[in-house]
Amino acid sequence: MALLLDLQPLRASPPFRRLLFGLGVSNLGTQLTVVAVGLQVYDITRSTLSVGVLGICALVPLIVLGLYGGALVDQYDRRRVALVASVALWVITLALALQAFLHVDSVLLLYGLVALQSAGFAVNNPARTAIIPRLIDPFLLPAANVLQTIAFNVALTAGPLLGALLVAGGGFGAAYALDAVLFSAALWALWRLPDLPPETMADGVPVRRGLASVVEGLRYLATRPNVRMTFLVDLIAMIFAMPRVLFPAVGVVFLGGGAATTGLLSAAYAAGAVLAGVFSGGLVGMRRQGRVITLSIVAFGLAVSGFGLVLVSAGAHSPTRVLVVGLAAAMAFLAVAGGADSISAVFRQTILQSATPDHMRGRLQGVFIVVVAGGPRLGDLVLGTGSSWVGEAWTAVAGGLVCVVLVSLVVATQRRFLAYDARHPIA
Repeated sequence: MALLLDLQPLRASPPFRRLLFGLGVSNLGTQLTVVAVGLQVYDITRSTLSVGVLGICALVPLIVLGLYGGALVDQYDRRRVALVASVALWVITLALALQAFLHVDSVLLLYGLVALQSAGFAVNNPARTAIIPRLIDPFLLPAANVLQTIAFNVALTAGPLLGALLVAGGGFGAAYALDAVLFSAALWALWRLPDLPPETMADGVPVRRGLASVVEGLRYLATRPNVRMTFLVDLIAMIFAMPRVLFPAVGVVFLGGGAATTGLLSAAYAAGAVLAGVFSGGLVGMRRQGRVITLSIVAFGLAVSGFGLVLVSAGAHSPTRVLVVGLAAAMAFLAVAGGADSISAVFRQTILQSATPDHMRGRLQGVFIVVVAGGPRLGDLVLGTGSSWVGEAWTAVAGGLVCVVLVSLVVATQRRFLAYDARHPIA
């Protein structure tokens, strides 16, 4: 059994190769901005709850536009939809840089820009993701998803570190400006794609437009229990156990190091995801993908609880220096959590792409992005609120355990998901 990742998609499809490179570079800037925005809000307010409110500001546009954005992807040329949305996101990034250079220091403005950014993302991401099955043969989809996950998590590793260093050395404006520069790689990759007009249904009937298209997609999803389960188990994990909103306070209150520690914690999570992808050769051929997803999310929850226990041991005493042993232990648990989350993401995406017909992919990718991006944002609010009640440490411990219990209960009632066979993809 092969151990290292499968590179066949890169050799088989030059358009996929360019898209992977362009999105990987632009994602580096995106992750840099995510960290910078959280740090800027915390710098202004000194409140983890205020950082958590960023989650709700991003969640509402995702819910409102995520479903409709997916419908647009099924109605219009996917390349053009992605290009228009990407240009809008680039302009918003320039606005973030401008407010930082002008020292506006308005939390409300930051909330508004994050909301606009989320709206653009709600259209852009379903378009990009629905493009992939048109560029890659079906049997290469798991390997292609691993490569995308690695590229994303390399950005998630380097982006927070670079963002923290830029904030510490050059200020928030420098971080946002670099994001704007790096985003041009995505624009180039999308521009080089061939036209990708929407396909009709198998019976030749064109895809419906407007709200009717959204409703049609939701009705289709209602008849597909395995795809629904991929959404549900991820929502449980992200809402109750995604710990990223805790990182700014951890660097100040528990482990020391401030912004640099925030960057290291985010990077450790992503580094675990990268390692999981690099050594994924034996995973991409696994048939019982529902079982892999379930075990991965259980491991994720346990690792987050372990991270919380490290913080409990360190204590909330605002150290004046970095607690090296505690930081190393926290990073180790987060690396395990990131690896488990990465494995889950690869197979959840593969089930969605394999078991969904092309004329429905945009709309279900819209639901997918509401779940994948909206879940962590809602989790920011839930864990941010929990930290104001019981503190960041016990919030992480409890959140991880709740994740394990809820996922175990849900899967126990849906045995069909555990029996899902990749050789016969049934949604």
